[in-house]
Amino acid sequence: MSRLDRTKISQTLRVTGDAFRLTHRESGATGHVVVVDLGFGDAGKGTVVDHLCRAAAAAGRPAAAVVRFNGGAQAAHNVVTDDGRHHTFAQFGAGTLAGVPTHLSRYVLVDPLALATEADHLAELGVPDPLGSLTVHRDALLTTPYHAAANRARETARGAGRHGSCGMGIGETAAYALAHPDDAPRARDCAHPARLRRLLGELRALLESELGPLAAPPVEDCVEVFGQFARAVRLVDDHHLADVLRTGPVVFEGAQGVLLDEWHGFHPYTTWSTTTFANAQKLLRDAGVDDGDVTRLGVLRTFTTRHGAGPLVSEEAALTAALPDQFNTTGRWQGAFRAGHFDAVAHRYAVEVAGGVDAVALTHLDAPARYPLRVCRAYDVVDVPTEGGGFSDFSDCADYADIAATPARRSGGVDVARCTTAGAGAGAGAGAGAGAGVGLGAGVGVAVGTRRTVRAPAPRADGVRRRIDRLIPRPAGDLDGSAVLTRRLLRARPVLDEPLPGSDEWSDLVAETCGAPVSVRSYGPRSGDKR
Repeated sequence: MSRLDRTKISQTLRVTGDAFRLTHRESGATGHVVVVDLGFGDAGKGTVVDHLCRAAAAAGRPAAAVVRFNGGAQAAHNVVTDDGRHHTFAQFGAGTLAGVPTHLSRYVLVDPLALATEADHLAELGVPDPLGSLTVHRDALLTTPYHAAANRARETARGAGRHGSCGMGIGETAAYALAHPDDAPRARDCAHPARLRRLLGELRALLESELGPLAAPPVEDCVEVFGQFARAVRLVDDHHLADVLRTGPVVFEGAQGVLLDEWHGFHPYTTWSTTTFANAQKLLRDAGVDDGDVTRLGVLRTFTTRHGAGPLVSEEAALTAALPDQFNTTGRWQGAFRAGHFDAVAHRYAVEVAGGVDAVALTHLDAPARYPLRVCRAYDVVDVPTEGGGFSDFSDCADYADIAATPARRSGGVDVARCTTAGAGAGAGAGAGAGAGVGLGAGVGVAVGTRRTVRAPAPRADGVRRRIDRLIPRPAGDLDGSAVLTRRLLRARPVLDEPLPGSDEWSDLVAETCGAPVSVRSYGPRSGDKR
């Protein structure tokens, strides 16, 4: 682990009661926690944040705020209270039903129309004046109906090649701000009708010049509603968060998941948002908070899920059918909600690109009793010959004997660690080094390390199979390399452990994968289901 060893964390993070904060007195920690999903999203960040806020209050040190630090209205963090109330949090922090105020940082893309709808539902659930408890950074970008309409138009035009967008305009908002930084509407503009009117008019005109007429309301209607937003919330600057951090522990609530990160996810099936700890860490450092006063909490399920298109190597249709998610169903824009066995390869990669974690919240611990969940510790990737006689994405890869004897190789622009290969019908080739795999003949069962594995499908007769048990992070922003990796993952097949993990083994298994202890265990959607 990068900052605190596992022993210290195990001593300082309590599993129940004061699960929220570091309690070791020598640490001097103020108890701030940054919550990030280590998958493709939907692991349960909302229910974890709600639990942390309630645990902090029960311990006599209530959370001062929940801070959102990436994404926008596309988030869907579900919270079910012990008295049965349910809300899907998009922009409000998931501690709202526990009475904790929300701050939308400068990294959030704020959608005033969606925010008003969310506030109405929270009021129906008994939250007094939801917008009155909300602070918004003045520099936060605005997501408008024009961004959303353009997003949907582009996604529709992709046809079968859809990226799995939520259709909420998040990517359009970010792209427009990059191309027109001085003219992108921001939260502060909502308090200045004339400027907002000009910015929205220019935005709509530019998008319609490219995409044609957009199904969106008139600019004047947006100016009126956005003005109401500015009057209902408190627009603040950087000093506000610095003050809040001095008053008590703060929960930073991330959106989506690390495997969807704009720089480290599997391009093009990614979001236009930094989904690692980076934004929260920047906010904390700008406020003068030392890294040692912050706990990085990763969230995972006992099985891996993905909403929409893109690689999900361990996917299994029977598992998806057996473990339906009442809060995640097929969406018009995202597409189907998919499930697979616990993908240790992908989640280990997420931990690496996130810079490590200090602890893990493990959700859906009730699922192994309902379906035989396995663990995917390696992939078999079949490479297909090209017309020129080489192999796609592997043009500079040495022969399989060399690879098996090498701890790590760079193959076709994609880093590969401890992989083995063999053509169809080839004999087994011994891998070298601890944890090395074994070369495969067609349909032959293999062992990775000392674990028994489930037999993988035979490769094509004219293909080459390569076994990969680690994805090595590439430099941030290498989208071409990321696209190569994505193509390989779309062809990959899971190598699943056998036998099944026992119900009491999941926490240790996940701790081993992430290099950090499991500090929160969730057996259901309510705070009372947490241990």
